[in-house]
Amino acid sequence: MAFNDSNMARTQTHSSVSSASANKVLRNTYALLAMTLLFSAVTAGASVAMGIQQMNIFVFFIGAYGLMFLVHKTANSAVGLLSTFAFTGFMGFTLGPIISTYLTLPNGGALIMNALAMTGLTFIGLSAVALTTKKDFSFLSNFLMAGAIVLILAMVAGIFFNIPALSLMVSAGFVL
Repeated sequence: MAFNDSNMARTQTHSSVSSASANKVLRNTYALLAMTLLFSAVTAGASVAMGIQQMNIFVFFIGAYGLMFLVHKTANSAVGLLSTFAFTGFMGFTLGPIISTYLTLPNGGALIMNALAMTGLTFIGLSAVALTTKKDFSFLSNFLMAGAIVLILAMVAGIFFNIPALSLMVSAGFVL
């Protein structure tokens, strides 16, 4: 019996260490996410303030995919952190002209703030569900990938077939 009690104590200690390390990783992940989002917001604001026009789509794709490749290749080094900030800064900078366009609308500022609030609340809500249930949601990955592929194919089909209901269904699918 003492042997089993000893194993149980060791298991409980191990699980509490795992929980503490998991919380530390989660805290660091949220801190990095907050810093990258803040940096992206600052570069988007700078882009709006400077009146940057929309860039050539090829320049955007080369920059975005090049930086994604750089982030992936430097993921396990200190340069990976810098490349992550470079990527989020670039994406924020390219978001500036879109924000400028929305700011020209009569209620543009309200639209932007509503989008920000809904995105933040959705993120907080989903994080709360994942943290309180402590359930691994990786089983949804195949379903979500298949759904994304179907939606992208439907979006491409919508370009060639001008069907308003298809556009509405694709939009609703991306919202879900």
